[in-house]
Amino acid sequence: MRRTVRGIPAVHGISAPHPVRRSRAALGTLTAAGTLLALLLPTGSAGAATPQHSHRSPAPQTTSGAFWTADRMRAAVPLDLAAPAKKAPGTTVARSAPLKVAPTLPRLPKAPAASLLPGSLPQAGGPWTGGGAVTKTTGRVFFTYQGRTASCSGDAVTSTNKSTVITAGHCVKLGGAWHTNWVFVPGYHDGEAPYGKWPAAKTLSTPQWTASEDINYDVGAAAVAPLDGKKLTDVVGGQGLSFNSGYSKAMYAFGFPAAAPYDGSKLIYCSGTTFKDPLFSGDHGLACNMTGGSSGGPWFTTFDEKTGTGLQSSVNSFGYQFWPNTMFGPYFGDDAKNLYTTAQSS
Repeated sequence: MRRTVRGIPAVHGISAPHPVRRSRAALGTLTAAGTLLALLLPTGSAGAATPQHSHRSPAPQTTSGAFWTADRMRAAVPLDLAAPAKKAPGTTVARSAPLKVAPTLPRLPKAPAASLLPGSLPQAGGPWTGGGAVTKTTGRVFFTYQGRTASCSGDAVTSTNKSTVITAGHCVKLGGAWHTNWVFVPGYHDGEAPYGKWPAAKTLSTPQWTASEDINYDVGAAAVAPLDGKKLTDVVGGQGLSFNSGYSKAMYAFGFPAAAPYDGSKLIYCSGTTFKDPLFSGDHGLACNMTGGSSGGPWFTTFDEKTGTGLQSSVNSFGYQFWPNTMFGPYFGDDAKNLYTTAQSS
């Protein structure tokens, strides 16, 4: 399961969606943690029209669920893109008073206690064996990007519409284009969808990610359509959230890494005390060896291993190629809070 270098590898053989404006030597310092392995160059331009921060999917019930067969889900691959190598100006994330939203769980028969809990912090990457709500709320995200099938991770959260999924911004939009055939598969395991495939009725991202794909605001969301007459969190439950909660926190990160040494078939987790990125972002950092496919997976504060519940405070976003075994996730400030508010009202 382990290897010496546990960082986030670049995946070669898939070209970038637009020409790289600088040399790869200068730009290849970041790789995204998700199947979209990168935070790329800004695509917005001065004087451009105000970007739309959301994308509404046509007829989601019929266009996406059937498309994602077990074979397509297993075959979804990461992309390799370049990223800026220096800190952009004006990257301070807006903050206000802390806000916490409690988890909600469906009324289901009580599951038997897990025979083995994963153990205490820290954990740099390993299969989650503790059971609990996180095995239902966390799942894989599948979509089509430039004609290719790709995947990320995501998490069902407490919401007014009972249909909100939080993920990374590059897991809903990348290179100026919104992904299509977008579905959320909670509790995914080796091509199986035990709680169904939930097509997005609408995908959204922060204004900064929508406009220029700013690494500090790599947060996305989806409002998924009902499935078989039921809403998402009525089926799998919803994790809580925490905004403006500060740095240097004990956190647990979850995801479905699909690049070697992982294969996307299992829920993987990391845990430890976070730190603030001292380099090119204002993100949280965490010792973690998850690879491509984990992008968009949730980071939790006050996580309870026995129940598998916590307050989501970030998502897997990116890693530096020159800094192995470390994952970074955006600070959930006011813009992430506003995105959540908009998504749960959709």
